[in-house]
Amino acid sequence: MIKLSDILYRTGLTEVVGNTLVTVSGIASDSRLVKKGDVFVAMKGTRSDGHQFIGQAIGRGAVAVILEDMPETPAEGIVYAKVGNSAAALGIAASNYYGNPSSKLKLVGITGTNGKTTTASLLYRVFRELGYGSGLLSTIENKINDTILPSTHTTPDPIALNALLDRMAVAGCEFAFMEVSSHAIVQERISGLTFTGGVFTNITHDHLDYHQTFKNYIAAKKRFFDELPARAFSLTNMDDRNGMIMVQNSRSAVSTYAFRAMANYRGKVLESRIEGTKLRIQGREVWIQLVGNFNAYNCLAVYATAVLLGQDPADIMIVLSQLGPVEGRFERILSPGGITAIVDYAHTPDALENVLRTITALRTYKEKLITVVGAGGDRDRGKRPLMAAVAARLSDKVILTSDNPRSEDPETIIREMQAGLDPVQRKKVIVITSRLEAIHAACHMAGRGDIILVAGKGHEKYQEIKGVKTPFDDHQVIQTAFLQSGK
Repeated sequence: MIKLSDILYRTGLTEVVGNTLVTVSGIASDSRLVKKGDVFVAMKGTRSDGHQFIGQAIGRGAVAVILEDMPETPAEGIVYAKVGNSAAALGIAASNYYGNPSSKLKLVGITGTNGKTTTASLLYRVFRELGYGSGLLSTIENKINDTILPSTHTTPDPIALNALLDRMAVAGCEFAFMEVSSHAIVQERISGLTFTGGVFTNITHDHLDYHQTFKNYIAAKKRFFDELPARAFSLTNMDDRNGMIMVQNSRSAVSTYAFRAMANYRGKVLESRIEGTKLRIQGREVWIQLVGNFNAYNCLAVYATAVLLGQDPADIMIVLSQLGPVEGRFERILSPGGITAIVDYAHTPDALENVLRTITALRTYKEKLITVVGAGGDRDRGKRPLMAAVAARLSDKVILTSDNPRSEDPETIIREMQAGLDPVQRKKVIVITSRLEAIHAACHMAGRGDIILVAGKGHEKYQEIKGVKTPFDDHQVIQTAFLQSGK
């Protein structure tokens, strides 16, 4: 139990009706989840306005409401707290309710288009191996030390997020690493959190269905670094053309990492194989079990972040050399008949090109490269033709198929992908709408030494069609296909 006045601290109050010394038992932003004694936060969303559900929240037992628009006739006995931005207020109020748990941890946020999951996951694993209590908030899973919790969003809503951070603090975690999506930044889901540091990986074409323009997308990512406190650090990728733009106005202590440009933390790829990569980082050589230049960047960012968090460089290198790939990120499956399948989450043109160029660099060209790829429904339509073009340009054979069609017609999505193909590219592309059949076809077409890339879903264990999520795991489907084909 906590007083409403404590929850309202720093939320930007402009008007109050009622006694803020009332005791509240919880906080909710969904009127359907309100319990007796809760404070309800009414937010104006893109699809609905929480102000319309204030009556329902009060009916379920809410004793107070945080809102932007005062009602003409306030309900008797209810406390109303007016704020300028209820979405931002929710994050601050949730943090206050849970005792500001992020301030009890060294919390590092990782943002960018690609590499967030791998970088956050590797940081968590490095610090666990170094003996620290650590938490992880990622697209794949959330972790509190060695306890695994399901993950539904890249960045949870503020109430769930602060509840998780509180559990981490109670469990003795000293560090926490979290992906910070552009949606979360704009939607104020990280409002009220205290970050020790922020990491920028890269920025490419994605989420323009939400942000509308690339300029808006950049601005969303940049805002994270703009709002970091002076005592925090920012680590940015100097090889990305927007790397320094991200930290232009940041009050934080800025550090840089790069393979090409001059930077505080520099790396060089010495050798690349399908089994891993040999790197030189700050003059020290290390063999990592991760493949590709994009993973080299992730590992360099992990190394630099760990150093900025006070860890010994030699210890970091030893742990890095021991870590395997993150689930669904360039994850290799070798068939008994010598076919290599790679499962990767690549779902943007740039990410797909990175993976295909990595494979290309490792090829002898005696083998075929078969790519199975789709594009998600209800998402940025502009990337669909670009992804098909990238796949066709860098593969010997392409099977266009379904990803998560969601509410869209999967064949319409595939036709929009085909629009990016020129006449020559179309000759190497076939369409199999069923993802299951597409993967089985690729495994049937492949022979000894060939490489199959199954892109787009990575770690996901479901496929969403017409609002229904059914079990689907690319990794398992590939293994079954190999078994059934005898390859």
